[in-house]
Amino acid sequence: MLAAIPSPPDATLHLGPLELHYYGIVIAIGVALAFTITRRRYEAVGGDGELLDRVMVWAVLVGFLGGRIGYVATHLDRFFGAEATLAPWQMIAIWEGGLAFFGGIAFGAITALVLLRRLSMPVLPFFDAAAVAVPTAQAIGRLGNWFNQELFGTPTDLPWGLSVSPQAAARAGFPNATTFHPTFLYELLLNLVAVAIILWAEKRREWKTGSSLLLYLSLYGVIRFLTELLRTDDQIEWFGLGIRNNGLIALLVLIVSSIVLYRRETGRGDPLAGLAARDEALLAAETTDLG
Repeated sequence: MLAAIPSPPDATLHLGPLELHYYGIVIAIGVALAFTITRRRYEAVGGDGELLDRVMVWAVLVGFLGGRIGYVATHLDRFFGAEATLAPWQMIAIWEGGLAFFGGIAFGAITALVLLRRLSMPVLPFFDAAAVAVPTAQAIGRLGNWFNQELFGTPTDLPWGLSVSPQAAARAGFPNATTFHPTFLYELLLNLVAVAIILWAEKRREWKTGSSLLLYLSLYGVIRFLTELLRTDDQIEWFGLGIRNNGLIALLVLIVSSIVLYRRETGRGDPLAGLAARDEALLAAETTDLG
């Protein structure tokens, strides 16, 4: 082994009597950046940024709730039973890690959709704006896993292997291993690549509204499916093939989003045509009012 990526010695930052968790800090930074990116991209196509702030606040709050519910629901044995390693009250301890991305994104997206329609705001431009903001925030948020020494992969002796504490190695089920695949780092870097691809695609051609979202979902489906093959955290496996629940969801997201993207961009039928027409009418009305 030529080298190894070290893990942080501490997951908390002490400022006098205050104890701040790095996980929470990086999540907050990611959310703040996502807010800024989404609002700027939404306003660039004529959307109302001030109204959007209200939508995003609720979408993020409900998204965090959904992410935590998704995690707890698939890890009940960590909080209850003879082999529980955490107290039941720690189900709300979001600062210690444990957010199910697909649960969070689903709850947040549904909340945003309901509020955008209720406020008569364009929907697909918002999701296109978020298609760049979300993977950017994900990339930053994955640093929280590094601080918590969690969500790493199987043991490896590659030069970029992640060195973790004996306790973290034992939790992963590999008490005799010392370095592991830094799967959170893989996802961090691949999310940034996804952002670059989306921005490149938007400049290269004129997408239909909503297609940037579909491209992001397709790219993230690939990213998550591949990283899930290396991860070691407890999840349900399907079909005896080592495909875990998040990997299966990622595969389904990839297939559905790719089919819809292909059909609408090649003129073979657009399942989002009705919503796109509504959004165009709303943006046209806003432009007329401004004029």
